[in-house]
Amino acid sequence: MQITYRKATLADVVKMQELVRVEVENGIILARSNDEISTNIRSYILACEGDEIIGFCALHIHTATLAEIRSLIVKDILRGKKIGENLVNKALEEAAILGIKEVLSLTYKQSFFERLGFHVIPKESLPEHKIWADCIKCKHFPVCNEVSLIKQL
Repeated sequence: MQITYRKATLADVVKMQELVRVEVENGIILARSNDEISTNIRSYILACEGDEIIGFCALHIHTATLAEIRSLIVKDILRGKKIGENLVNKALEEAAILGIKEVLSLTYKQSFFERLGFHVIPKESLPEHKIWADCIKCKHFPVCNEVSLIKQL
């Protein structure tokens, strides 16, 4: 299996939505419209096997020093093969190049992010605009079981 990693383009949006559909329906990943993904297309990093998108994540910038790993997905039959880890590490490399000092994640996969050097923080420490821009759209809001984690770069 030859996996390549690249930045997403607008031509990828439909396939990205197809990959993430089940996780969105299950409330694991927040739904994002095609327009929202398109507006933020520069944030996305893809994992591809040939022409097939097998995973992606976004590095969403909140402030000059804080970014977030979000919308991390890997095709279910390929999980456990370090594709997600590689996607996050590529996003962290990009964050460091941009001068980001901290990267956060809201996740149900706490141990995955802890293995990558993230540590748990109280949800109350999240930027307020994160809650009102994203969390309020979630079907689990305001009762959320996600864990917030952060990594210093």
